[in-house]
Amino acid sequence: MTSHRLPTGGRLDRSRSLEFSFDGKPLAGHPGDTLASALLANGQRLMARSFKYHRPRGVVTAGSAEPNALMTLGQGGRTEPNTRAPMVEIYQGLEAHSQNRWPSLTHDIGALNGLLSRFLGAGFYYKTFMWPASFWEKVYEPIIRRAAGLGRATTLQDPDRYEKTWAHCDLLVIGAGAAGLAAALTAARAGASVVLADEGMELGGGLLSAPATWPQLAEILSELSALGVRLLPRTTVFGWYDGNVFGAVERVQKHLATPSPDAPVERLWRICARQAVLATGAEERPLVFAGNDIPGVMTASATASYLHRQAVAPGQRTAILTQGVAGFTLAAQMEALGLEIAALVSLGDGPTWQGKAPVIRGIPGRAIGGKSLKGLQIEGGSRIEADAIAMSGGFSPVIHLACHRGARPVWSDARQAFLAPVEQEGLLIAGAAAACPATPPALAMAPPAPPRRWRGSACARNRPSALRRKMPLPRPRLGRLARPGARSSWIIKMMSTPRT
Repeated sequence: MTSHRLPTGGRLDRSRSLEFSFDGKPLAGHPGDTLASALLANGQRLMARSFKYHRPRGVVTAGSAEPNALMTLGQGGRTEPNTRAPMVEIYQGLEAHSQNRWPSLTHDIGALNGLLSRFLGAGFYYKTFMWPASFWEKVYEPIIRRAAGLGRATTLQDPDRYEKTWAHCDLLVIGAGAAGLAAALTAARAGASVVLADEGMELGGGLLSAPATWPQLAEILSELSALGVRLLPRTTVFGWYDGNVFGAVERVQKHLATPSPDAPVERLWRICARQAVLATGAEERPLVFAGNDIPGVMTASATASYLHRQAVAPGQRTAILTQGVAGFTLAAQMEALGLEIAALVSLGDGPTWQGKAPVIRGIPGRAIGGKSLKGLQIEGGSRIEADAIAMSGGFSPVIHLACHRGARPVWSDARQAFLAPVEQEGLLIAGAAAACPATPPALAMAPPAPPRRWRGSACARNRPSALRRKMPLPRPRLGRLARPGARSSWIIKMMSTPRT
């Protein structure tokens, strides 16, 4: 379709094209594209403006952690502002608009704020616009709201339907990556009633960025469905409450061009689970250097996701900055696809590299560019010509839900990350969310007994060390919601090895 779309690969339906628009400009993508990937495939790097100084912004991630690419979707009563582009599935006729710019995204007069940044410190308006008092409501506040805002909510009536419902299960698995699939499949094979929820449009998590695992992934999802597991893609679990009740919102028809009036567009779930497994994975940390917010700079995991899921190349020449092995892994994958790597910049020693790309041991000084990336300046070194940067600063476990009932995260010097609170009744943590270095793709096969290499492992304390069948679940404190009798199912045994 464009020079940014790879000729083969991806989880796309290339037999069909979907027409959509961005700021009134007609574009096209394929089923399986997100709004972010479709824009990248069409060469659209500039997607937004920053909140205060209106600096150019592009997409940074491939998931719900996206901080920059916020857009307004739809029109009329279906207008939805501040929507993250990586979380939006394109459909025929989708209308997307950039926000916080005037008169246009490319030529935004608000960018003049950057020239005045030394005079516009945090909270400056509370000191500067104090007199006369009568001007605040009629003059100052409207100007400030317009200058430093995001999308605008519609005042028209929403024509769509929404609903709420309850679900009860023995096990709720939050996250459908390798660890989540392992927990769900093992429990379902043992006879437990299981709900598997994931915020992505497809179940699979990080396995979706590993094409070699796709056949096994399809087999696992087929077996889960046959075992009666309730599969909830496009579902974000947002809260953990007393009685082991979880709140979740399912995007039922948000990805459809014409929602059916007989079904809701969104559904609020209240899920009452006897036990839950948090398998939400880990988020990749960006590296800190000047210009790391220029369009064209994104995390290495996002680059891999767009490459393998939507067959979108990050650019013509990519510089990879890495603090560990993730960047080297990405470099090998990109070279296998025939993509050019300008340089592989390693902030540490790194593994042995046998690829074609030159390896530079150093520290990034600054990214060069404005509305698009032009290159990278190495601290005390040379300039690298590149139109894309993939950066990896390590990984932080996604542990938000584990802290929802008052427990505090624990800092780990060894992992250089906050880890989830331990020993919380009703919630166990698995996979990368438990700060384990990596989750082997083979784990997705989820054997009834754990792989031998897992037993006695010194990973995080909450990591499941044994998946045992035919064991009684602990009696939940669910009051009237608890079903009578204990069901023969499974437990995840807690490890006693202290975390580091």
